[in-house]
Amino acid sequence: MTPDMVINDPVQLITDASKLRDFASRLAKELMIGVDTEANSLHAYRERVCLLQFSTPGEDALVDPIALEDISALANIFADPKIEKIFHAAEYDLIILQRDYGYPFVNIFDTMTAARILGRKKVGLGNLLEEMFGIKVEKKFQKADWGRRPLTQELLDYARMDTHHLIELRNKLKAELEERGRWEIAKEDFERLPSLIRTGDEPLEIPVWRIKGARDLNPKQAAILQELALYREARAEESDVPLFKIVGDSTLSTIAKLQPQKPKDLEGIEGMSPGQIQRHGKGLLDAAKRGLSAPPLRRPRKAAYDEAFVERLDNLRGWRKTAAKELDVESDVVLPRDIMEALARSDPKNLREVEPLMASVPWRLKTYGEQIPKALHTKPVKAAPVSEETQSSTYT
Repeated sequence: MTPDMVINDPVQLITDASKLRDFASRLAKELMIGVDTEANSLHAYRERVCLLQFSTPGEDALVDPIALEDISALANIFADPKIEKIFHAAEYDLIILQRDYGYPFVNIFDTMTAARILGRKKVGLGNLLEEMFGIKVEKKFQKADWGRRPLTQELLDYARMDTHHLIELRNKLKAELEERGRWEIAKEDFERLPSLIRTGDEPLEIPVWRIKGARDLNPKQAAILQELALYREARAEESDVPLFKIVGDSTLSTIAKLQPQKPKDLEGIEGMSPGQIQRHGKGLLDAAKRGLSAPPLRRPRKAAYDEAFVERLDNLRGWRKTAAKELDVESDVVLPRDIMEALARSDPKNLREVEPLMASVPWRLKTYGEQIPKALHTKPVKAAPVSEETQSSTYT
């Protein structure tokens, strides 16, 4: 462990508007900062950002958005192209920060993305810190309720560790990316990250077909499941807890299939303990009754099967897998899924037609662009079966 990684000073928790403004002013002078967030998705009906962690070379700070009515002072930090924001597994953080606060993002460095491009197999923050610095990260608070107040000192110290080493980790990973000639790949992935974030409005209808077991139900049972899901949604919102803390998916699907009429019919259903029957039995039975009277619910029709597109996509996947083996990385490092699907759908015939589809990934365009038109129409080579004779000679 390097000397600058020893933590002696207490972490500061910012709950005051004037201190936040002062802190934002200090951040504005930095060239790079480590950033992380904590949310309460396992403990609330609608999750929210409950804590923002920041680290600079000189300080660690935690910003409490529950105590602060307005944290817009941080918007300019995320939008400033001169300040590099270092995240680990940035996608989720960017999604919830944009959803809750509308922050714009530029100049991102994602340490997990960097590790994947370098071909590392274990890319969790704890894995990287242990491998590169010999630091073991405490994991017991990963499922903590960050929405509860006050936050204990243990939680504050745990949250601090998520960003305290990010700048040093970034420096080592970037040096390795440059040394191995992979910095350009990482740079284009970092630049693409903000544009890939989609928050949008939550769907108005209950996504019943995403419930586990829904696709095994007939239309009448699916209508019952829809009403059961509506009941669960209302109770979860009322209690401000996640859906699974009201009734689990498998339990809802089983109830829809069995069509219970009275509380006794709920006994023996997995997930319906005596306490659950007491709390939700009447509500679930009433919902099931409404479902019986509702019109049958049929699954939405799938889009027409495009055989040629699927074949091109399979061909491109096979090519991508081979190219990934040469770099010793996961396949999507060679060609991100959204670009691969766009290429398969458009079926470009030459490099000129490939260029606009790969404009956001210039290194990949330069490296692989000319191969794409042929790869779209070349079936991947399947490995020949190994004969018993060959097997014997291989393993003896």
